[in-house]
Amino acid sequence: MDQDSPRSNVFYRKLNRRYPRIVRGEGCYLFDADGRRYLDGSGGAFVANLGHGVPEIAAAMAEQAGRIGYLNGTAFTHDPVEQLGAEVAALMPAGLDLVYPLCSGSEAVEAALKLARQFWVESGRPAKRKIVALAPSYHGNTLLALSASGRPHYSATFRDWLVEVVRVPAPYPYRCECHGAPPLCPSCSGDALEAALIAAGPDTVAAFIAEPVGGSSTGASLPPSGYWSRVRQLCDHYEVLWVADEVLTGAGRTGTWSALEPYGAVADIVTLGKGIAGGYVPLSAVVAPRRLAEVLAAGTGGLQHAQTFSHHPVLCAAGVATIRYLREHHLIQRCAEMGRVLHARLAALREHPLVGDLRGRGLLAGVELVADRESREPLPRSAVAAEALTAAALDEGLVVWPNTGHADGVNGDLVMLAPPFVITEDQVDELVSSLGRALTRVAERLGAAR
Repeated sequence: MDQDSPRSNVFYRKLNRRYPRIVRGEGCYLFDADGRRYLDGSGGAFVANLGHGVPEIAAAMAEQAGRIGYLNGTAFTHDPVEQLGAEVAALMPAGLDLVYPLCSGSEAVEAALKLARQFWVESGRPAKRKIVALAPSYHGNTLLALSASGRPHYSATFRDWLVEVVRVPAPYPYRCECHGAPPLCPSCSGDALEAALIAAGPDTVAAFIAEPVGGSSTGASLPPSGYWSRVRQLCDHYEVLWVADEVLTGAGRTGTWSALEPYGAVADIVTLGKGIAGGYVPLSAVVAPRRLAEVLAAGTGGLQHAQTFSHHPVLCAAGVATIRYLREHHLIQRCAEMGRVLHARLAALREHPLVGDLRGRGLLAGVELVADRESREPLPRSAVAAEALTAAALDEGLVVWPNTGHADGVNGDLVMLAPPFVITEDQVDELVSSLGRALTRVAERLGAAR
């Protein structure tokens, strides 16, 4: 039983397709009303890290809702938010110990950037107002987060409503001139960032925001090993607050709690979301050091980012239950182990004529599609290859996440994989086999079109 726009009162996210009606989930699988099974190869939108149907999370939410469902975060505190703050702070580097819970990644990014701006204003440096961000990049769909996002096809309609942001080429080894090997190009070495800071005037820059590992906008692209250490040095030198957007890459998705851990660099502000509540509720957070909050406390008295559902008891209870479940079941370690299995098995697709690159870390992988493997020429946007592959994969019973426009702002096709951490080796084989069949179907379609 599918649903579509003409027969439903739901304003769907896509208005030109039919939707299978999902009635339940179990582990890595989703089941629709007709009994068809789908392997959730992308964790929904990179969210379902625990898998579907975990009773412990539902029980924690129900218990809290039975006690108190909502409290005004400006008037009261409560056990779940105190517990969530302690659980998150214990997983963060020393100094990142204040947790501001919200409902979505976009909200968290908005709040983090507002925090950076407010800190400088209340520190007596109001000229520090500019945001520096990578291109391509993605940070959310509310207006400030969309402004920071380097995805022209997302923002074109709303350009007149957005703030100006300083753009820096993302470290993207597959498409950078150096391909990630020394001597590194300015994008991969951090020289491009320094040049942008100098050109903008460091005294006018409030924050630099970036994902530690590429999300959907660069398809799980891994920057060179020294990139984030250089970023830390530059932000210290030019007195710029570094915001690490870990909404997608955090909560263990890349095999460590933070995707920054292997780089040994610590941001000033971190945003979390998606996996911190496993998708059971919409929960995100800004994590900040006391040194920033103390400036606000001595000035206006608080962060100027009011949200009705911030610090929500039931959402926080779900977050606490999720983090404890991750720890008790060793799921972040499992993510690292199964990530190695996933990337090893995906190597079987490397010689497929449509596959230009396979990359990522942990249970996060990007499969970039190209017209020519040798030249790395992207497929024309008119081929809608990412969308076609996503549809073909769904026909094969596999859910993947598409992305477009990363090659030049218009062209470029890839699909992302981010299965739940509970995935088994047999399910990894199922994922790779289904994706391989879908790739072949799309290749045949493109060949026929030519």
